[in-house]
Amino acid sequence: MTGGAARSLSVVAAFVVCSAMFATPVTAQLACRTDQKSTAVVELMFGRKIGKRIGVNEAAWMRFVDRELTPRFPNGLTIVDAAGQWLDPVRKRVVREPSKIVTIVIGDPEADRVKIDTVTEAYKKRFRQQAVGVIVRPACVSFQ
Repeated sequence: MTGGAARSLSVVAAFVVCSAMFATPVTAQLACRTDQKSTAVVELMFGRKIGKRIGVNEAAWMRFVDRELTPRFPNGLTIVDAAGQWLDPVRKRVVREPSKIVTIVIGDPEADRVKIDTVTEAYKKRFRQQAVGVIVRPACVSFQ
């Protein structure tokens, strides 16, 4: 399989997994305390390397947050610096890179799907990334 075909296959597989997660009613799986709301949380994992160098510096990251994330999720989000690693399917080696994890409490996974897809596609295109990790899970949430 060529590098392009392997990359396409992994992108399709990631899309199928994300689609299945969004199609599942994640909020129906929890019994929350009376002071909490049953909802969902999405975690987005953004790698910052382009090739062998850090291609997404702090200034570029903050521009991305200001232009793509904040307008779509104005109620708030949390950004954490992380050290990520993943297996490059083309080169068959582990790649380690500084990353950003963004956590967002979302009210309706299906309604917010387009926003999440738009953000991940914008990041991949702007910073030449193969993928952005997306985890959607049920949550009981309160802000006290």
